[in-house]
Amino acid sequence: MSRNKQTKRPKLSGDGAAGRLSYFVGRAVLNMRQNTLVNILTVGTITLALLIVSLFLLVYVNLETTADEWSGKIQVVAYLDKEPLPQDLSVMMNRIKAIDGTAGVAYVSKVKAMERFRSRLKGQESLLDGVPADVLPASLEITLKRKTREDVAMDAYVRQLKKVPGIDEVQYGEEWVRRFNAFMNFVRFAGALLGAFLLLAVLFIVSNTIKLTIYARKDELEVMELVGATSLFIKTPFLIEGAVQGAIGALLSQLILVASYYGFLHSANNFLNFSGAVSGLSFLPPSYVAGIFGGGIALGFLGSIFSLKHFIGSQS
Repeated sequence: MSRNKQTKRPKLSGDGAAGRLSYFVGRAVLNMRQNTLVNILTVGTITLALLIVSLFLLVYVNLETTADEWSGKIQVVAYLDKEPLPQDLSVMMNRIKAIDGTAGVAYVSKVKAMERFRSRLKGQESLLDGVPADVLPASLEITLKRKTREDVAMDAYVRQLKKVPGIDEVQYGEEWVRRFNAFMNFVRFAGALLGAFLLLAVLFIVSNTIKLTIYARKDELEVMELVGATSLFIKTPFLIEGAVQGAIGALLSQLILVASYYGFLHSANNFLNFSGAVSGLSFLPPSYVAGIFGGGIALGFLGSIFSLKHFIGSQS
């Protein structure tokens, strides 16, 4: 009777790769069933860690989109020492377009500059009565490509721009650009730091979970080694177990993220409206979701490797 009540062990269902794989998967599933509580805690920890990473990535992706939108509005304004003749203007604009990083160039004449100035006064245009229409300098408004909007690249661009004959002064909101790029670099650094911390935490949790399973089956594993089972044969079910834990944790984290997104974040108009063109937050790109899922599997797998390396010999 006692033998009938014992848990049945998975059996090798044939020779070859298919039979071994069937045994390894069955052994991994049985390990998880025999240590349900420990596995639930591990999966829960992985889920929480990956959910935190996913939420941060969600904010980061939207922040990057908004940053790209804002930085696209950055203009370099080159003031001219005098209003150029049409042929001189054409030569000057072609020379600026030839500078690497230029996305577009628009000419603003003295008259147009005054018209803009008047429109900004909004009802107080009388303050400009008697002011000559050509008092403001002519200028070239230059938009930049994405790669040229960083501090160093923009400084190098401005240095080249100042070499163009006819340009008197260049302005581009240098201090604002520096602060903006410094903020984005801080966000990237904080994200990397958070990701590294969560990575180590998950590896620690998964590793210790596998250790508990090994402790519970220590005698059985020693016997398997004594009768000639290879190290790989003993380790493989635990590696599969760790990968499955990581996959389940990653899947649950994404399900929670999707539920949170469509339940709240997607329709958060004013509270989380980073971009004026988009209401609420946009969801993670498919490549990020796939990366999180693959990362979960990798975390579970690596956690198992780190644990097994201390308990099972390397003999084959």
